[in-house]
Amino acid sequence: MTVQPLEVHRLFYDAVESGDVDLMASLWVDDPDTSCVHPGAVPLRGTAQVLRSWTVLMANVGYIQFFLTDVDVVMLPRGADEPDTAVIVCTENILSGEGMSSPDAFAGGRAVCTSIVVRTGGGWKFWSRHASPIAELMQEDD
Repeated sequence: MTVQPLEVHRLFYDAVESGDVDLMASLWVDDPDTSCVHPGAVPLRGTAQVLRSWTVLMANVGYIQFFLTDVDVVMLPRGADEPDTAVIVCTENILSGEGMSSPDAFAGGRAVCTSIVVRTGGGWKFWSRHASPIAELMQEDD
């Protein structure tokens, strides 16, 4: 059974939440042109650099959980019997305990994320991922 684009997308979040470096490595195409942009960071190029960044992130985050909303998938080329690329856009609603003064406290944040997964001989794999924080604008009461 081949893992479909949304399944590999969910496995990505499972890997981050559980700190599973091996699972994360299995989800990416091994290519010098893969890319990843973490919120507020410069683009990373190449699978080795991308995986290194996720390994460091997962090693330094005690608790993180993602609730995905507004998930949209576009298969390319459109209308093809066997599309070879999927573009997945979603909103990440993030719950984390990082940076909190109390071990029982949690913080939240949101990011919009675009992931590009491609069909390979080994199934669907990540080619690129870009996440940007969503600015929460405060409105003044009149």
